Amino acid sequence: MKLPIYKLEINENDLDTGVNFVALVDSPAIERNWIAFNKQEKFYTDTDKQIVTGALMIAGLPIFRRDETLGEYYAFFTADTIEKIVHKFFKTGAIHNVNLMHDASQKVKDAYIFESYIINRKKGINPPDGFEGITDGSWFGSYKINDAETWARIKNGEFKGFSIEGAFDHLFYVDKEAESINKIIEIINAIE
Repeated sequence: MKLPIYKLEINENDLDTGVNFVALVDSPAIERNWIAFNKQEKFYTDTDKQIVTGALMIAGLPIFRRDETLGEYYAFFTADTIEKIVHKFFKTGAIHNVNLMHDASQKVKDAYIFESYIINRKKGINPPDGFEGITDGSWFGSYKINDAETWARIKNGEFKGFSIEGAFDHLFYVDKEAESINKIIEIINAIE
């Protein structure tokens, strides 16, 4: 069974769409953990400074989703949409909005993003080591985690990466090649 694909978008002029929190999670939907630092550690961390760095969004990556309204489907963000999301994220002051496992009751007391960049090889903004295959337009960031309990859980390996949360417009996406093939099939079926 082929699942539908949706391109996720935001409206830059309202407060209803966009990323409003970043969660520390055990299994990121983007299937990328924090940056590997060395063989002993599972993620990039500056143990003295309590910093984690990794991908927040990957341009063009199909992400499996399941919800009551749409059922099972894939969703993805374009590089242009990611750029809009990042601008809106900072404009609305969401830099301190961090929770654990997408649980609103588990907001991290003292954490914030202090480094943010969108991969753009033409501008010389390359992905970090270990992420060379990541597409241009992907969003990376570093978070300072001052909350001692949360930092201990990160160090113990309970959390392995970032996961964004927010509201997005779902636009049904039809691949041009698949669309052309389906039209040809329709024409052939009509002739027979």
